[in-house]
Amino acid sequence: MEEGQPYVGPDGEGLKAISGVDDISAATTMHSNEEDSYENMSPFQAFQEQTEPTNPPGDESSRSPNSSMTTKELQEYWRNEKRNCREVKVLFEIPSAKIVEKPFTKYVIYQIFIIQTGSFDSHRSIIGRRYSDFERLNTNLLKEFYDEMEDLTFPKKTLTGNFTEEIILERKLAFQDYLRLLYSMECIRTSKVFIDFLMRPELEEAYGCLRGGQYTRALAGFLEVVALQEKLTKHRPILLVPTLCAIVVCHKDLEDPRSAYEIGEKALLRLEKYSGHRYYLPLLETMISLAYELGKDFLCFQQKKDERKARKRQNKMVTLKELAVQEYIH
Repeated sequence: MEEGQPYVGPDGEGLKAISGVDDISAATTMHSNEEDSYENMSPFQAFQEQTEPTNPPGDESSRSPNSSMTTKELQEYWRNEKRNCREVKVLFEIPSAKIVEKPFTKYVIYQIFIIQTGSFDSHRSIIGRRYSDFERLNTNLLKEFYDEMEDLTFPKKTLTGNFTEEIILERKLAFQDYLRLLYSMECIRTSKVFIDFLMRPELEEAYGCLRGGQYTRALAGFLEVVALQEKLTKHRPILLVPTLCAIVVCHKDLEDPRSAYEIGEKALLRLEKYSGHRYYLPLLETMISLAYELGKDFLCFQQKKDERKARKRQNKMVTLKELAVQEYIH
């Protein structure tokens, strides 16, 4: 596949690698309203949740300045405050573009660099999108945010000259400004439409590899996506859970239980308040198995699993892998 080209796999490719996909579809698609609400919460609800205190009593980061503090303690306090208040933003740059020629088709891929500012960003995310991808994004956003979008200028189509250096440069700069303006509006940058534009093609490719049993390739794709998700979904950290769980599945099938366990712990942290989430019980089941294999304490996971099952009866228990392969089929 061309670097940066959005993945479009054949329908059902590789599904035979996972048995029972059709049998579990009903179990994994009939979620309660409680479960669905976790991934479809409004930005306002997400903000309310995000502002809940998370530091336990006595935590140094939760202290307030007072006269009993020593000079050293005050200096440390204000250092923490400055660190916490540092504004974290995402910067979009389109430094390059390339022309892709295939039988019966020719198009331009714009390379988008996505960088987190205001804090150290160890991973610069790079994705590629075509003019038609941007055009679809603009159309979908206008349906939901017409008032916010009415003053934004979108590069118009041209009948000729699409592959000239002048037009490509002009569109690079225009798309760069366009993404920055979209990101500046909270309602848009937290919307599913905007986030899907930046991640869905890569997720579809990774899940396609997972269903086809190409675990090494799937793992590489998921690791790239999760680095991008961490930048773009700070308003809803739980949105990372499906991707983290897919990474757990990949590590497990690649016989790397230690890495699977470490990623599973990260996913469980995000599910701490959401025991009704569809991934909660399957993840706990996997963590019990991994902990036993690694010689770690699994009783805490077993206790959480028993508590959840006691509150809500579930007729059929799907595995984490069965749940993961159902993502992004349609």
